[in-house]
Amino acid sequence: MLQPKRTKFRKFQKGRVNGILGNTTRLEFGEYGLKTLESGRIPAKTIEAVRRILTRKFKRLGQIWIRIFPDISVSSKPAEVRMGKGKGAPSFWVCRVKKGQILFEMDGISSQLAKQASLLAYYKLPLKTKFITRD
Repeated sequence: MLQPKRTKFRKFQKGRVNGILGNTTRLEFGEYGLKTLESGRIPAKTIEAVRRILTRKFKRLGQIWIRIFPDISVSSKPAEVRMGKGKGAPSFWVCRVKKGQILFEMDGISSQLAKQASLLAYYKLPLKTKFITRD
């Protein structure tokens, strides 16, 4: 699973994911892409699950670029623990994603295969996404 080698801080605040990000809204590497239609957080497990689905669908033909990276740790306390006594330990990593951001790019495959793969990826992701092509 994806996670950073080291971070400046061990625990992060929750923060808000608002607005539209400008520098990640165009396809840079591949011919096809998966673009978000809403803002939110995507866990590292989900990114890995989508990557596996795409590689399985392509049967090692095409190439995939992952344009997001989970760099924020989310902490949680164990079940049935009383309030107080500080923040919980880091339990998993997430990536903050803004509206209009490209998540995955694909190349070296047919348009129809890329569309089918992005539909399978759409089912796994917690956000609404859209299949795009290079114009």
